[in-house]
Amino acid sequence: MLTLRQSPFDLFERLEQQMATAERVPNAEIRETDTSYTVRLELPGVDHDSIEVKATDRNLVITAERTANSSDDTNALLLSEFRSGTRSRSFRFPHSLDRDQLKASYRDGILEINAVKAVEHTSISVHIDS
Repeated sequence: MLTLRQSPFDLFERLEQQMATAERVPNAEIRETDTSYTVRLELPGVDHDSIEVKATDRNLVITAERTANSSDDTNALLLSEFRSGTRSRSFRFPHSLDRDQLKASYRDGILEINAVKAVEHTSISVHIDS
């Protein structure tokens, strides 16, 4: 019987490759009142213009992209643990959202979305204030 053994280093390399290609899911916090929801997401290092917030009847979908830093020839990069790529998160609420009253702001790496509860059923995109 022929037994093939993998090096533990090969396993770590494969795990690192899988983590590098995996979609990033930002940490979130949701608060509910009688009339609204407040959603906060951690999006450090993300450019304001790359954030997209979409709302449907009871769903909220947030996507953002963190671009890789371009390196210049004068300073060689020795190590970078910063992860670039797309981050995405979606939420489904028990009550419909009033998409006309959605407000979003982005400051200090935190995206905050205020959504008022409603009964209507349409889809819109939300403008993000800086």
